[in-house]
Amino acid sequence: MDAVLFDRDGTLIEDVPYNGDPSLVRPRPGAALALAALRRRNLPLAVVSNQSGVGTGRITMTQVDDVNRRTEELLGPFSATVVCPHAPDDGCACRKPAPRLVHDAAERLGVDPARCVLVGDIGSDVGAALAAGARAVLVPTAVTRPEELASAPAVAPDLEQAVAMILAGRA
Repeated sequence: MDAVLFDRDGTLIEDVPYNGDPSLVRPRPGAALALAALRRRNLPLAVVSNQSGVGTGRITMTQVDDVNRRTEELLGPFSATVVCPHAPDDGCACRKPAPRLVHDAAERLGVDPARCVLVGDIGSDVGAALAAGARAVLVPTAVTRPEELASAPAVAPDLEQAVAMILAGRA
């Protein structure tokens, strides 16, 4: 793999619905160690995140940017952060499970999407990866539905195991 992409909410940080407050950012267990392992291998890392709260007027892009900055303060830098600000009914091409966020992140990183792995916690993350020709690892949380778990091509119990699978070529 040439790059690893991550969903933000529920994967890298605890999911706080429509979070626009950087003080509420809390890394998911193992996130810092998992990212450090990838950085030691000099793999470019990116965040791909649906932020429908912007499109529905619940939060602003400035607030999303503030939360992204806080995420980087706590977990280290990412080579790219790509956000879909559209509401679910907007019909955009970037909202996961559509592939555009993955394509955009790969382009910013200078890699082929087929050489990327996307790590996420729900089916739309997996769907976006597969639609873009990338690989996917599902790290389930309390919101992951059983059918998403059953249909995922690769599943890891936590971020550290997801990274171990990626580095071992099993994802």
